[in-house]
Amino acid sequence: MPTPSLALAPPTVPDPMDAPGLRWGVLGPGGIANTFAAAVRAGTRSEVVAVGSRSADRASAFAGRHGVARSYGSYEELVADERVDVVYVASPHSEHHEHALLALRAGKHVLVEKAFCRNLAETDEVLDEARSGGLFAGEAMWSRYLPQYDVARRTVAAGTLGQVAILQADHGQRLWPEGPRRLSDPALAGGSLLDLGVYPIAFADHVLGPLEDVAARGVVTDEGVDATVGVTARVGGALARLTSTMAARTPCHALVAGSAALLELTGPGYFYGAATTVRLVAPDGSELDTFAPPHPEHGFRYQVAEIARALEAGRTEPWSVPWEATRRVMAVMDDVRRQVGVGYPGE
Repeated sequence: MPTPSLALAPPTVPDPMDAPGLRWGVLGPGGIANTFAAAVRAGTRSEVVAVGSRSADRASAFAGRHGVARSYGSYEELVADERVDVVYVASPHSEHHEHALLALRAGKHVLVEKAFCRNLAETDEVLDEARSGGLFAGEAMWSRYLPQYDVARRTVAAGTLGQVAILQADHGQRLWPEGPRRLSDPALAGGSLLDLGVYPIAFADHVLGPLEDVAARGVVTDEGVDATVGVTARVGGALARLTSTMAARTPCHALVAGSAALLELTGPGYFYGAATTVRLVAPDGSELDTFAPPHPEHGFRYQVAEIARALEAGRTEPWSVPWEATRRVMAVMDDVRRQVGVGYPGE
């Protein structure tokens, strides 16, 4: 049994089934939206009631697949649906800004897929629109809503690791050059950073706090997007080493090492979250404590439930990803792209 001074903090994330239900509209029926809709249906009291796409056929197929009552061949029709409480924006990164504003200006709350927008300027415009309308806006950085991330953050905050020296996190998937076109195209805000690198950056921000002294190097494709990025940053007396690549599969591992203990997130990838185990390891390598959720399936349900609880409480931002956290991560990614030499058309 772990000693009280060297144990993981217990999770504080409530059961998603205890949250009230909301009526969701899905904007953009792509792969991530399928994962979202399945989690809503299987793991929450909420319901996806409508889906919108530029293709009526794609919207109809998505609706049939997930038991959604209404499908629309335009985003304008979706956000005008009075039965929709919240719009989940799942379009490509390049369109998050436009589509979040479309929903907010129609009076709808929004949950916007990560990365929230292409840059901080677009992010601030969306958040200002939500603020002026008294509407909820949140980033769907789904791993930050999970019990595992709650345990990791609270364990570090409690001082259990002692003086933190280093945080390491990587995210690499073989998605280029044969993968989705959106990742290769600057016009679609492609590259590894906004799609993959946002995870290690968000993890570091979540666990340690705001990143300082950011230094970045990268490999840029002939089309002008980042294939691989390496970032180092300082947080107080700790160093963060963060990498992303869409050119190769990497271990997808995260750790926080301190003078008293090491915290690891292990599994098929810390960013997958739902199947991740949190381990607390002594300096001699012995395991002190572990945490894994008893029901790891449908990890997206945690963000759905938190948004429902936030709206019930009259909040306009999530607890797990407050607006300033979204802004901090976006500002870091702006800085990284500047240093690496990646820009998007129209910025």
